[in-house]
Amino acid sequence: MESVASAIRTALLTADPRAKCFTTRSVARRWRKGDLAWRFDVEMPDTPAWPERPELLPPNRMPKRGKFGSERARIALWHSLAHIEFVAIDLALDMAGRFGAQMGEEFVGDFLSVAADEAMHFALLARKLESMGSFYGALPAHAGLWEAAYSTRHDVAARLAVVPMVLEARGLDVTPATLERVQAAGDAGGAKILARILDDEITHVGFGTKHFLRCAERIGTNPESLWQTLVKQHFRGAIKPPFNDSARLAAGLSREFYAEIAH
Repeated sequence: MESVASAIRTALLTADPRAKCFTTRSVARRWRKGDLAWRFDVEMPDTPAWPERPELLPPNRMPKRGKFGSERARIALWHSLAHIEFVAIDLALDMAGRFGAQMGEEFVGDFLSVAADEAMHFALLARKLESMGSFYGALPAHAGLWEAAYSTRHDVAARLAVVPMVLEARGLDVTPATLERVQAAGDAGGAKILARILDDEITHVGFGTKHFLRCAERIGTNPESLWQTLVKQHFRGAIKPPFNDSARLAAGLSREFYAEIAH
């Protein structure tokens, strides 16, 4: 029987976006069915396989989207969202494969379910782009999204603090405003996609918070203080309002974590 680590590594090293989605959802399904052995007999790659396009640029070289009302700006928005979800597939896979042996079966199951959700989100967004006459890879994309994973590859608490509890939590803050803009533009299909993503991201942040609290309990430290220390060490950006406090709280991420270090 193939090991869960081997199956995850295969998905991480699948470059084609459609194939990565298919492989990721297959790994999650096989795990749920008990068709993967509890073995961590291979290492995770430092960098996943990605397609040749989109061209990956530093944040300061990314072109401006322009006003939302133009077709070009709308395509740029959906392309940006698709790229975020594509990288999120690998973030969740790497979480399960890199730290699963240390954290246990529930942890692996949680983050494989996250990976499957992200693959579904990407597929929805890729189809959305195609319906607009574009495709994923047509525009350049942000190169820095994997940076948080690489910099925390040796510390599961740091990875949990930065990826689900900062990066994904930021999605809880900004998605409602994007959803309102899309609704105001009369795009009911796009609004439905964003509403589904928002609901799922609350669950994802909740998984990250749950396992972070267990890390803090295991080492006998205050979780809020530990989180603040790790974020200051490993996250280059700013924790800044406005915050979607209700969605964050639904995910278990109370203001006690982030209010003190917010800018």
